[in-house]
Amino acid sequence: MTYLVGYSAHKEDRGALELACQLARADSDSIHAVTVVPQGWPTAVAGDADREFEEWAAQEGEACAEEAQRYLTEAHPDIPSQTSWVTGRSVPQALLDAAERLEATLIVVGSGEDVPSGRIDLTSKTSRLLHSAGLPMAIAPRAYRAGAPITRATLAFRGDDEAWSLLERVAEIAQRTGSSLRLVTFAIKRPAMLTARVSGAETMVMEAWRERATAEQHEAVQHLLDMGFAKDNVEAVVAIGRSFGDAMDTLEWGRGDVMVVGSSSTQKLATVFLGSNSSKIVKNSPVPVIVVP
Repeated sequence: MTYLVGYSAHKEDRGALELACQLARADSDSIHAVTVVPQGWPTAVAGDADREFEEWAAQEGEACAEEAQRYLTEAHPDIPSQTSWVTGRSVPQALLDAAERLEATLIVVGSGEDVPSGRIDLTSKTSRLLHSAGLPMAIAPRAYRAGAPITRATLAFRGDDEAWSLLERVAEIAQRTGSSLRLVTFAIKRPAMLTARVSGAETMVMEAWRERATAEQHEAVQHLLDMGFAKDNVEAVVAIGRSFGDAMDTLEWGRGDVMVVGSSSTQKLATVFLGSNSSKIVKNSPVPVIVVP
C-alpha cells in the first residue's frame, strides 16, 4: 500500500513527511511525496512569458521532488519512498488525481502556519481535500516530529452505527500494528441556566448522558476483548469540558498517539466530510489526526 504525502515547496515544516513515515513504518507501507506547482495557460496567450513560467514551474517541481527525496533518504532510510511533482491549478484536485493514479490508501498533509508548533491548522486547501477525498486523510500538527512509533489510537466514539463501523476498521488496524486502542466520548458542558425552576437540571442531564455513554463504551470494550484485544490494550474514557480544548486537556497524550475521527454521519456521499464536532476535535488535537470516511 502507498501513502501519498502532499509536500509543499521549500517549507521548513516537514511534519507531513514525518507523520507519513511514522504511519508507514507501523504498517510496513511505502510513501510517495507529491509537490504541486502552478500550471501554465492551456494556450500560448502570453507567448514567451508563459513558456518562461512553465520552465520555472518545471525547475521548481524538480527541485522540490529532489529536496523531499533527499530528506526521506537521510532521515528515514528504512521507509520505501518515491517523490514526484505535478502541475495543477488546484492543489487539492491535483493531489486527489495523484492519489487515484498511484492507488494510494491514505493522504497525509501538514498544518498551516497560523498556529503554534504542535497544533493543527486546517488550511483552505486541507479543508477542500477533506470535503472531496474518498479515502482517509492524516493531518500532522505544525512542526511535527515522529520521535516514537505509533503505540496507541484514540478513537472519538459516539456509540452510533457509524462509530461502530469505524471501530471495526480501526480495531483491525490496531491489531495488525500492535497498537492499543482508547475510546473517548466527548461531552461539552453548556453554561448553566439561572432560572430557579430549572436549577440543577443541567447536572441531572449530564449525569444521565454520562451513564449512557459509559454503557455504550462498556459494550464496545467487551466487543474488542472478544476480538482478541488484551485488557491492558483497551481503554474507555468520557472526556468532559467547557470546550473541546478543555475536554482534550483532560486526557493524557503520548508521542506515539494518534487521534481518529469519523466523517459526518449526515454526509451521504462517500467522502471525508467533517461535521462541526469532528472539526473541533481535529483543531484541538495535540497529536496527529486521521479522518476516516
